[in-house]
Order: sequence, then C-alpha cells, then structure tokens
Amino acid sequence: MGFFQRLKEGLMKTSNSFTNVFKASEIDDDFYDELEETLISADMGFETTEKVIDDLREKVEELGLKDASECKQLVMDSLRNQMHVPDNAYCFEDAKTVMLIIGVNGVGKTTSIGKLAAQYKKQGRTVLLAAADTFRAGAVEQLKTWAERAGVDIISQGEGADPSAVVFDAVKAAKARKTNLTLIDTAGRLHNKKNLMDELAKMRRVISREYPECYVETLIVLDGSTGQNALEQARQFSNVTEINGIILTKLDGTAKGGIAVAIQSELNVPVKYIGVGEKVDDLQKFDPEEYINALFADFDLRSDEEIMVDEAINNMND
Repeated sequence: MGFFQRLKEGLMKTSNSFTNVFKASEIDDDFYDELEETLISADMGFETTEKVIDDLREKVEELGLKDASECKQLVMDSLRNQMHVPDNAYCFEDAKTVMLIIGVNGVGKTTSIGKLAAQYKKQGRTVLLAAADTFRAGAVEQLKTWAERAGVDIISQGEGADPSAVVFDAVKAAKARKTNLTLIDTAGRLHNKKNLMDELAKMRRVISREYPECYVETLIVLDGSTGQNALEQARQFSNVTEINGIILTKLDGTAKGGIAVAIQSELNVPVKYIGVGEKVDDLQKFDPEEYINALFADFDLRSDEEIMVDEAINNMND
C-alpha cells in the first residue's frame, strides 16, 4: 500500500467513529454531545474539542444547517485551520544544519534519526550522525547500526561519556567536512528536569560556539499511540528548550490520531514528520490536508493500485 493508504489504515478506528457521528439525522444536542465525545476519544483534547464545537455551532447557525452530514466538512475545515505548517518549516534543508532530536525513551527517536538519515542521503545530501545518548544501554550501538544501513558516518564515544563532548566532536567534524545535515541523538531520560535542561543548554552552547554559522533545528519525537501523554511530554520539553517541530511516530493502528491536532493547536508547534510503520519510507513529511482526509475517510481497504484499476474500469464503462 502507498503511504496515504497506510495512514488511512492506521487511523481507521477514529475515521469509523467520525463516520458514525455524521450519520445522525439532525443537528441537535445529542449530535453535539456525540461529536464532542468522539473528538475527545480521538485524543483531540478538551481545548481543541471546545474550539471545534464552538466554531461548528456558530457556522451551523450562520448557514441555517439542519442535517448532521452537512457538518462533516465544517469540522474538517475547523481542524485543518488548527494544523498550519509554516512555509519555512523545512528551511533547514537549504542550510548547513545541526538537528537535535529529543524525546523520552521508547518513542522511536533513534529509529526516526536513522530513517531521516537514509532519506536525506538518498536525496544526495551529506549526513552525519552523533551518538549523544550515552546514558541508555545499547543506544550507541543501535545508532551505529542505522548509520551502517543508511551509509552515513557517525561520531560516537563510549557508553557513559559526556554527551556534550560527543556533540563537540560532531560539530567540528560537520564543519570541517561541510556536511549538509548533522543529526544528534540525545538522552531520553536524565535524573530530573534540571539535568535535562542543563544538558540540552550545554549542547546548544557547544554548537553555537563551535559552529555559529550553522542552522540549529530541534525536533521532538512523540509516540502517537500514547495520546495525551504525548501532549504532556511536548509541554514538559517545551518548558526546558525551544522546539521547532514534532516527529509523530507509530500511527499504525493503535493511535487515535487526534493528538496531531491537539499538539499543534495547544502548543503552536508544527508536526513536521509522521511515521506509519517500520520501513524507511514509512516516515514522511506531514501534510495537514492529507492527514485530515485520512482522519475522516470513509475507509477503503483496497490498495492504491486496486483503487486505480477499479477507477480505470469504471471510467471505461462510463
């Protein structure tokens, strides 16, 4: 299946719930209650849900709508308006960039780094990895495996080494080699929030001092299947460091999907990449239009190829 079909499949439970809501015969209090419950159940969060419901009530009254099915597009538009990805979201691609990848353990941080490395290497860019997660057992070896798969270089030290020392070595190497993209894997868990803040601040100081002309991008990796926990993680990290964007992983069946909307709406931080599986190409740039369409899709289990064949047959018959 193509990426969009896999995304639709991953969000199937939520899309089916929305389909049922809009089958209601009329717009009344029961309809609004059911829609509100469905939005919250989809991990939209209370704040985002309240915005959508208030916006919908206003539009329904303004347009004089009576049929619940007429509300589907209005809800989709309301959610889409809360998921704006700025035009300069990927400006780092045009500069020598050092990218700090942050997030708690277990969200797919190292795997996401490996996928990004492989994709940008395939596009002809030079890529360097830095194994600055020296606290988690096996993290350095895991990143080395991804570097080998992607065919890119890696800077590392031994387990337990000073993470900022690894960053120092990496940015010096990146500057000398004129590397396009340097991806830094960071620790997912330190002893407390102050340690995390101090460590990230120290890394940024090293980068600014040793490679002041580079563009610095910080992306947080969140597990889409953890719902409101993912939103809370984003809040906590945003309290200790600037975040430029989000990589939302594991949208492959267990995730409800609404968390992508909630994060952008409440924190004003754009989702930049989403992951729907284990393969390298299963991590792609985030497209709000495509995402909302998948979230509200009338689910179709056919593959992209089968859909194209069926459409061609129908066209011939017409």
